[in-house]
Amino acid sequence: MTTYTHGHHETVLVSHRWRTAANSAAYLLPHLRPGQTLLDVGCGPGTITAELADAVAPGRLTALELTEDALDLARAEIAARGTANVEFRTGDVHALDVPDGSFDVVHAHQVLQHLADPAAALREMRRVCRPDGVVAARDADYAAFTWYPLIPALDEWLALYRTVARHNGGEPDAGRRLHAWARAAGCTDVTATASVWCYAAPEERAWWGGMWADRVVQSALARQAVALGLATADDLRRMADGWREWAAADDGWFIVPHGEVICRA
Repeated sequence: MTTYTHGHHETVLVSHRWRTAANSAAYLLPHLRPGQTLLDVGCGPGTITAELADAVAPGRLTALELTEDALDLARAEIAARGTANVEFRTGDVHALDVPDGSFDVVHAHQVLQHLADPAAALREMRRVCRPDGVVAARDADYAAFTWYPLIPALDEWLALYRTVARHNGGEPDAGRRLHAWARAAGCTDVTATASVWCYAAPEERAWWGGMWADRVVQSALARQAVALGLATADDLRRMADGWREWAAADDGWFIVPHGEVICRA
């Protein structure tokens, strides 16, 4: 297993809780129908999970996380929404304790980029999916992040994140690799697409830039960067200031590109 670069600090969770099925799994929604069973790998705080559960109800959704602590985040979200068709379990996507062909749909959002062997994980996802089912994955591609105005501190931030993520055994530029990983997992019927998150409106810039300004100095990324000798506290504060500068720019614009795959199991 690899180290989860982001960690679960509140500055991270505020970003993850913004995610919905519409803004993070639109490519999958046309493939869902009532009565299906769905495995949500790496469900995080459960905002996408809850909406996928609604899409397959009265079918069952199984929310999977590596630890009970991480799973508790999803439990709280699901309970708050009153969603009734979700069950929870811990497990490692590389070796799922689930019989072959247990689910109609197996989904992972922003998971494969953190794994040392994403093709093996996709192979396991394919194993637990029914022969006529769907395996779906979506991951960001950090090297393709694009923004304006050009602020050197954001270049530093991006280089730092990619270095820490690779030190932790992951692949931050995962989006462009999903198609190749799916083929390496033995998937022969693969539809590869792409979509972006875009932050440009004043309220979007304030939220995205402010979140990262806090995150770069408070989250697990900050602790890991300092411990590895890759950045000092002053370096991180300079990056945070760069985020605030970007957020304050009237012509600010930022996109996060994602790769997506739909694999017919």
